[in-house]
Amino acid sequence: MGPAMPEPMRRRTWRWRHCAALAAGLQLALGASMTVAAPQQVQLPSLDHRDGKPIPLSGYWFAADTDRPAPAIVLLHGCGGLHDRNGALAERERRYATLLNAMGVHVLALDSLTSRGERELCTQKAGTRRVTQLNRRRDALGALPWLADQPLVDRSRIGLMGFSNGGSTVLAALNRRHPEVARARVTAAFAIAFYPGCQAELERGLTVTGPLLLLVGEADDWTPAAPCQALAAATPDVDIETYAGAHHGFDSMAPVRHRPEVPNGVRPGQGVHSGGQPAAREASQRRMLDFVRRNARPES
Repeated sequence: MGPAMPEPMRRRTWRWRHCAALAAGLQLALGASMTVAAPQQVQLPSLDHRDGKPIPLSGYWFAADTDRPAPAIVLLHGCGGLHDRNGALAERERRYATLLNAMGVHVLALDSLTSRGERELCTQKAGTRRVTQLNRRRDALGALPWLADQPLVDRSRIGLMGFSNGGSTVLAALNRRHPEVARARVTAAFAIAFYPGCQAELERGLTVTGPLLLLVGEADDWTPAAPCQALAAATPDVDIETYAGAHHGFDSMAPVRHRPEVPNGVRPGQGVHSGGQPAAREASQRRMLDFVRRNARPES
């Protein structure tokens, strides 16, 4: 970068971090690898209960390099869970935690399945899943006050970000029309949902606690784009960006493949398509980073 402009040091620091994060996103979009700091494993209570007690949730805490209160984001995994086939934290969550940490944003990657004895939901039919959107909404609503109580988190700048089933959770946890959200001690100041299922909140009506960005693939045959487009058109403070030719999971590093084992989708019983599209992956990462910059104002 060129010589520093005559502006406060905090602005110069943010500008450097923002450029670094965008460069990192481009590297990742091209398949380059990055070094990821080891997160801290944590446990926190859900608002959901079992046998009269709050369900304990596990998670991974990625602390940003800051000595003063900074924004934080809860990452909500998709139906495949938070871990890969080897039991390690999934690549997607590690990648986004790295990008957000580079901006000065703390990240909590939350696990809604392990404590309930589940590994994945993708092959379970809608309506019979053993971990429901009610469960997951209560998990998100439990994570928000946990973050607000952390000394280096700015409680006024806590957001949600989710993928697929976790994206649907973002919509529900942001919607004041759910009584639990309306009376929550801490609500999300902003949120991003990658390829969520939008139909449920479209039918319910959406009144958001903060700005919401929807990132959607136009060729998605698992959680289709049309309900999300209708939701954005009908709801103040909701923005949407769609990607031509992009399937479900377009930000994945894996190629597109047919998944016949998935019983849900646009054509039930015929499977779905899921996998990355490099152009959509890069564009959505840039849009996500810009949205966080504008709404969380990370300046550490």
